[in-house]
Amino acid sequence: MLKIHAPPNLIKPLLSFDLSFLSSISTTLSPLQSARLHRFRLRRTSIRAVVAMSIPKFDSTGQSMPEHVAGNWYSVPGLRLRDYRFMVPLDYKNREASSKISIFAREIVAVGKEEQPMPYLLYLQGGPGFECPRPTEASGWILKACEEFRVRGTGLSTPLTPSSMQQIKSAQKLADYLTHFRADSIVNDAEFIRVRLVPEARPWTVLGQSYGGFCGVTYLSFAPQGLKQVLLTGGIPPIGDGCTADSVYRACFEQIIHQNEKYYKRFPQDIEIVQDIVTFLAESEAGGVPLPSGGILTPRGLQFLGLSGLGSSAGFERLHYMFERAWDPILVPGAPKQISSYFLNTYENWVSFDTNPLYAILHESIYCQGASSRWSAHRVRADHESKFDAIKAAKEGRPVLFTGEMIFPWMFDEVKALRPFKEATQLLAEKEDWPPLYDVTALKNNKVPVAAAVYYEDMYVNFKLVKETASQIAGIRLWITNEYMHSGLRDGGGQVFDHLMGMLNGKKPLF
Repeated sequence: MLKIHAPPNLIKPLLSFDLSFLSSISTTLSPLQSARLHRFRLRRTSIRAVVAMSIPKFDSTGQSMPEHVAGNWYSVPGLRLRDYRFMVPLDYKNREASSKISIFAREIVAVGKEEQPMPYLLYLQGGPGFECPRPTEASGWILKACEEFRVRGTGLSTPLTPSSMQQIKSAQKLADYLTHFRADSIVNDAEFIRVRLVPEARPWTVLGQSYGGFCGVTYLSFAPQGLKQVLLTGGIPPIGDGCTADSVYRACFEQIIHQNEKYYKRFPQDIEIVQDIVTFLAESEAGGVPLPSGGILTPRGLQFLGLSGLGSSAGFERLHYMFERAWDPILVPGAPKQISSYFLNTYENWVSFDTNPLYAILHESIYCQGASSRWSAHRVRADHESKFDAIKAAKEGRPVLFTGEMIFPWMFDEVKALRPFKEATQLLAEKEDWPPLYDVTALKNNKVPVAAAVYYEDMYVNFKLVKETASQIAGIRLWITNEYMHSGLRDGGGQVFDHLMGMLNGKKPLF
């Protein structure tokens, strides 16, 4: 088991912050998946990522909506919860003219500690565009965190759904609207809430999972006065000028190939099963089979299963058991072979763009500062097409390789939930004037204590790129391990959280 503790004299401390909604505690998902107020989650989400739609300033009775509304305490096993809603500007640079959106936050404390004075911890989930899982009991890292903190996160902010976004008829207007849902806006939302919620507007601790960690680094760049300390789990972003998406995908393709090799070594029987599915899809009418939602499953769409299947704990097993039931049994001799409805429904549940389209629409923009992405993953994949051509691999008897956390332009044709946003997403892919997400000078002069869990074989956040960024952030301490994958915060119970806190409170030696 590889465990490396990197002292400050070897790797400069790294600052980070999460851009997300303040809400209740919850578990981690994968980088893909997504950043609310409570966003302690899997690689990449933000407060705004789930608050995507304008809200009127008046309720159904014509009364002006208050800026801040707090609910009453209620319970789940072992925890006490309270919900908050805030009306915040869509555009913080033009507050007076901006429309308002609704931000949801959930506060979580251990039973009996409702009125005790305790420091606040803001959880920023992964994504972008995924809400925090709802807390159902006192367990995992939430149980550990509630020993010392009042935890806040999100999950009910005004969501950008396929149907709600279609209220904006112009592709250009929708693209302009969505530019306000990146990490910079998430940090502004977090600060809006902090000064209204935390007694005396004191700084709080931020825990950023995956994309939530990206937001945390943005927080360190532009609003360090709001931070007491920062914990990052699988979420240290590249911070170079321009759009770093190309460097991200070049590095990630190497790890994806490695993860594919590991998967087929574990389940060699799946090589032939996947080849047969690819051949069946390629020979089907229209080059694929209809999905229950109205989309189409093609060979390249099948490869997208690697996003969830190859990068998180138990992902290999879930993918394997899914392929076990790929085909309908033949009950009548001579009946045609067909892919099972179980497989098709499971596929769509894994992809989940029908509920979280923002992840696909904004995914590459999270890497952009003053430059366009120009469908980076699609361009970089072309350099590896000899290995990732599924149909050719099946014909030649080679293992079909799955892809990772990448969004491709053809998905906006094949995935029904994404089709209405093809033009707006194209405009975002071409957009060049993205505002900055990080301030390297501020990071090099960081004074906020930062501790980060860095997963050596993380398929979503590349280890080499993480080391480069960490060298630019003062005061960061890295815990480098292969004991966990990207979903370590979820899978490790309270161990990951406890380890990082120990690095900041002196329980873990500096050297």
